[in-house]
Amino acid sequence: MISPFSVIIPARHASTRLPGKMLADLAGVPMVVRVAQRALLSNAGQVVIATDHPDIVAAAAKFDITALLTSTTHLTGTDRLAQAAESLGLGDHDIVVNVQGDEPLIEPAMINAVAQCLADHPNAHIATCAAPIQDAEALFNPNVVKVVCDAKQQALYFSRAPIPWHRDVLANGAKVLAPDLPALHHIGLYAYRCGFLSRFPTLSPGILETIESLEQLRALENGYQIAVKILSTRPFAGVDTEEDLVRVRSILERSV
Repeated sequence: MISPFSVIIPARHASTRLPGKMLADLAGVPMVVRVAQRALLSNAGQVVIATDHPDIVAAAAKFDITALLTSTTHLTGTDRLAQAAESLGLGDHDIVVNVQGDEPLIEPAMINAVAQCLADHPNAHIATCAAPIQDAEALFNPNVVKVVCDAKQQALYFSRAPIPWHRDVLANGAKVLAPDLPALHHIGLYAYRCGFLSRFPTLSPGILETIESLEQLRALENGYQIAVKILSTRPFAGVDTEEDLVRVRSILERSV
């Protein structure tokens, strides 16, 4: 196993679809604190919440979770991550795993896996995860981000489009999942080398990132490599809507 890595959880207080969701109550514990508690079950050497709001810092403190107050002007979670890594004094070769603050059911083993994936690919600057797509609906859903990899499991491209495109099977407008198609659903869990994190905010968004609205394409467009850990199954989905919140509460209540 790799030497201890850090987990940083970017937590922006505002949310368009579910306002204040980071502090949403999940069986007596704020959601972002639930995420941190799950991350503490991984092999991380430290787990830190990076937020733009003092209420989140205060909520974390009640549960003995470390939280940093970061700028309110960050446009992306990666920008917030970079500021937090600098504040923590992490070195260029240190590994940071970015765990989303709305993933209260995240598996600690998956956090370990993405950190290990980056350690196993010394030429990569980022590692992320993906799982096989099992149905045509997901393949053609633009909200399901797809990734295509090379033979060494390095990302070639991410897209909202159905890639790879099976020319023969999908001829004449058919919308089916071709047998043995290596279609992968990208999972938004990332590990970074801190040296890259410090450079990322200086990179300008490229045309591919702009048209696809996928931040990870900025790294590929600028020549940075992304290693991909292939999981056997998709993890639990995060919390984006009120319905998601009800679903997670039900799962947690059954587990008590």
